Amino acid sequence: MEKTKVYLASDIQRALSLGRSKTYEFLEEVYRKQEPFRVIKVGKLVRVPQKSFDDWLNAVK
Repeated sequence: MEKTKVYLASDIQRALSLGRSKTYEFLEEVYRKQEPFRVIKVGKLVRVPQKSFDDWLNAVK
């Protein structure tokens, strides 16, 4: 099985040590701006391309 190329909201939640509500609030804000990384929404599903998020996260460290 090929490794996924997107993160789920729960992956972002764990990576940033946020609660569920704060994670969705943050992802909604990022989705509107498409900055500092990309967020894709399909209906209520939220997906974050790994490369976009990882590039942002590594730049912050």
